[in-house]
Formats: sequence, structure tokens, C-alpha cells
Amino acid sequence: MTLTQLKYTLAVAEEGNFTLAAEKCFVTQPTLSMQVQKLEEELDVTLFNRKAKPVTLTAVGEKIIAQAKVILEEAKRMKDVVAMERGVVEGAFRIGIIPTVMPTLLPLFLNTFIKKFPKVTLKIEELNTASIIEELSTGKLDAGIAATPLDHPQLIEKPLYYEPFVGYIPKSHPLSSLTKLDVEDLEKMDILVLEDGHCFREHVLNLCQTTRNSKSFDLKSGSFETLIKLADEGMGMTLLPYLQTRNLSDRNKDHLKYFESPEPAREISMIYSKNLLKIPIIEALSETIEGVLRGAIKFENIKVITPK
Repeated sequence: MTLTQLKYTLAVAEEGNFTLAAEKCFVTQPTLSMQVQKLEEELDVTLFNRKAKPVTLTAVGEKIIAQAKVILEEAKRMKDVVAMERGVVEGAFRIGIIPTVMPTLLPLFLNTFIKKFPKVTLKIEELNTASIIEELSTGKLDAGIAATPLDHPQLIEKPLYYEPFVGYIPKSHPLSSLTKLDVEDLEKMDILVLEDGHCFREHVLNLCQTTRNSKSFDLKSGSFETLIKLADEGMGMTLLPYLQTRNLSDRNKDHLKYFESPEPAREISMIYSKNLLKIPIIEALSETIEGVLRGAIKFENIKVITPK
């Protein structure tokens, strides 16, 4: 039994097709099939129902695949152990970033990081918080960047920065005459919020629960750009994370209103499994992000708002 055989077998299980699995593993289909068959002969079992389309696992095959995933993951961790002992910052690193952070944070640090650490291959994916947690638990991701606290028993949260909320209030809105916003000013106001599934929506809902009266949030959207356009059309106001405001046009920036101190803010953290061994890369990423954000966010007195 070899790691290669396990890798090929896992590829077939994931693709449901020997030809596609061979393409994924960059080998010919006969080569892959032969290695899978050798594994079956050694174990004296049939792993796949080959007559099914797509190919499916047998009952014992499902158990073998589950164990193969553990073995392959532990094999990869051996390289991580060596890299950690040497303090080497290199290798592939898979990271998920939530949608309300990725567009504004990634341009700030990515170029700096890849120039400073050219031996690290970052594989970056935009995912919501629930997906990041799931993929961290299965080993598909090495780390995530998300709003915290999450209080997950298997995850470590390393705060990177605190991002204040900023009001976007058109000139026609009743609050436009205010110099600074107070949370109580949001009482009874129509606030445009992101649709379900975005953690920033939960931050806004939780922030506004601190007001004395209950509120109604009827207008929803999947992007801050849409919320801004709706607000410009007189359909209410919205709240934006601070980094989202940095690239607005001068005209749109005229509609921004900052909060009285302490400004409500969200905590953004690097999150990773307690079993992760790629600590040198985690530290390098964290230090790079913290470095660029020190110049981008200069608020000194904030109040962290947690998701609802």
C-alpha cells in the first residue's frame, strides 16, 4: 500500500470517474486504474461499484476512503512539522476570506506578502463564515479570515484588526445634518442591510438591538455597492465597514457620517485549527496584514460589536 495508491483512490471517489480522476492526478487512466486495482488486491476488497455511473463506493470502500483521507492528511503534516521546526515560511497555504472583507483587505496585503515570502503559494477562496469553519474542520483550508468572536472549541482566533462602522447617509435623509452619529440616532430609521448569510448583516442587527425600540429591516442586498445605490435613491441609509469607504468616489464620501467615540466596530481575525502546524506562515500573514492595516485604520477608541 502506498500514498500514491491512496491518493488515486481518493480522486476516483471524489470525481466518480476514473478518467477525470486520472486528469486530476496528471497521470494516464490505465496507470491510475492499475494502482487502484493493486490496492484492492492487497486489501482483498472491492472499493468501487464500477458499473454505476458515476462510479460509487462500496460499503467497505466508504470506510477505506475515510481512513485514506486521515492518512494523506497526516502525511502532509509531516512536511509541516519539518517546516515548523526550521521556522521556514514556504509551501502551499489555503485560506478562505469572508465576502465583506476580501475585496477591501486582499489588495492591501497580497502584493506585499508575495514579494516578501515568494516561497509561499497562497490559494485564496471567498467563503462565508459557516463554510470557512466547515472546511477548516475537514482540513480543506489551513486558515480563514472572518469576523469574530466565533467561540468554536476547535479553532484559534488571532485578532488582526478592528474595523469601525461608518454611516452612509444621503443629503435627503433626516440624519444628514448630524456631524456625528450616535447608535440611538438609528432608532426608527430604515437601514439597508446585506442579505442573510453575511456576518456584517448580523453585526448591524446586533448594533441596532442596543436601541430602545425594535426596528424593521425590510430592504436587503448582496453587495455594499447596491446598498449605496439604494440609499442614493432615497430608500434609506446603510452602514459600511470602514475599509469599504476608502475607495468611494468623492461624491459618495460626502455622504459618510462617523460615529461618536467609542465607534462601533467589528473584530476581524485569522482563524485556524488548534492542530495546525503551519504556524510560520500564519505568523507571516498576520504580521503583514497587521502592518498594512496600522496605516489604513487609525481609530483609537472603539467598541467591538459581535454578530447576533
